[in-house]
Amino acid sequence: MKRLLIGVAVSALSAVTLPSVAQSNTTAMEMVELFEKLSGKQPGIRKAHANGLCATANFVPNPAMSEYSSASIFTQETVPATIRFSMGSGNPSADQRASGARGMAIQLAGPNGELHNIVGNSTPIFAAKNPDVFFGLLQTLLPGENGQVDYAKVGQYIATHPSTQPLAQWQQTTNPPYSFGTSKFFGLHTFYFVNAQGTETMFRWHITPDAGERLITNEEKAALPAEFLNNHTTEQFNQDGISFTVTATIGQEGDTTNDPSQAWPTDRDTIEMGKITLTEIGGDACTPINFDPNVMASGFKASDDPVLRMRSPAYAISFGKRLSGQ
Repeated sequence: MKRLLIGVAVSALSAVTLPSVAQSNTTAMEMVELFEKLSGKQPGIRKAHANGLCATANFVPNPAMSEYSSASIFTQETVPATIRFSMGSGNPSADQRASGARGMAIQLAGPNGELHNIVGNSTPIFAAKNPDVFFGLLQTLLPGENGQVDYAKVGQYIATHPSTQPLAQWQQTTNPPYSFGTSKFFGLHTFYFVNAQGTETMFRWHITPDAGERLITNEEKAALPAEFLNNHTTEQFNQDGISFTVTATIGQEGDTTNDPSQAWPTDRDTIEMGKITLTEIGGDACTPINFDPNVMASGFKASDDPVLRMRSPAYAISFGKRLSGQ
């Protein structure tokens, strides 16, 4: 249960300008310190999504996206990308057979040094509606004086905080992916496209593997080694290649913009943003990157989501600790 819920974590960030939203009672430093308590001190390691696999890729945009966004990444034939797949927790030796969130973080390198980050999880919704409820959920996972997690207390918290229930149900019923290249990923938060005329269109992105989604069975799970996910991903890349389609779901009036624990209705229109094809797997290209999802190219805008707002200062603190060996 502990691994399941920590797997929906936030990772490493940098400060950016964000929309004005209601202040959280939980500070970014408190959030990072709580992750350190849950996973133990891991000097020089990401405080969440610690166990990862890096890759390089090309992003081929859909030219039709220029109707929605003036972003330069949609005017190029190909955009270089750095990608990091990961487990959700702050444990660098996380067992990849464990249920819970997998992460996919993408940094697109646009022209003239402009960067655009896309960060998501394999979970279709976030663990809670805001940082305070998420912080409270994680606190229930801290071991007591006997060194054990009181799962009755965890269950009681989930029962009395409805926004934590959709993800808890998803984690209990969804097995891990066979490969990072056979997993879906979801952006969780609402963003806006901004076109040349200044028109804003709200959206949530998701990524689907072109090879199709494949999860491991319970029988496979029992027989696989702890590092199977990295191994399967590398094998898939070497044998068949790995590619994904990035899609934007277009929101409508009344769809939530500030609660990532709520999914949008499934009948919303979608548009393909482009395709990502891996060109190399492994290496250390991801090490110096802070995959803050609020780092966006012009032609995009962040929403008033308080969890999205929290990510920048929390990622910045984690990133600073990592660079300084803390």
